[in-house]
Amino acid sequence: MSVYGFKVNSLDDQLVDLSIYRGKVLLIVNTASRCGYARQFAGLQQLYESYRHKGFEILAFPCNQFNEKEPGSGSEVKEYCESSFGATFPLFEKIEVRGPSAHPLFEYLTKQAPFQGFDPHTPGGQWMQDFLQQKYPEIYAGDGIKWNFSKFLIDRNGRIHARYETTTEPSEIESVIVSLLSAEAV
Repeated sequence: MSVYGFKVNSLDDQLVDLSIYRGKVLLIVNTASRCGYARQFAGLQQLYESYRHKGFEILAFPCNQFNEKEPGSGSEVKEYCESSFGATFPLFEKIEVRGPSAHPLFEYLTKQAPFQGFDPHTPGGQWMQDFLQQKYPEIYAGDGIKWNFSKFLIDRNGRIHARYETTTEPSEIESVIVSLLSAEAV
């Protein structure tokens, strides 16, 4: 199985078969426009502009599960992301990414790429680890999505190459994206 076996709804409620992205490198991200990590929209947009023409796509899934940082309707989310961050990559319907109502795509992603922890050697990683362990131990436990802006990098064959947690800035994975873009799909 690969991500190409999933269907998701766009913000305008159209069913999108992820197989339309076959042969592309994908970065699947759960987003929240009012989160402190929303600054990552700028880095995501920069990656999108730099590599879209080479077969790179970002698929963003707004989510309101973590401190309610994605309020409003889908159209409000889209308008805010476009006007505040200049986001032009695809935004899909607002979904849940963990728990009993998690979207099947994110259930698949977290099973295929288990949580490896935050990097405690970085200030952001140590802070996020401490924050979740102290305030939300139920979120920290297990392999589920930990917070907004978890990222899954998918190769040209639809397989998960890597999982990057909230504290990983988009620019930190640019070289991996470039490497995957230079590889051919089989």
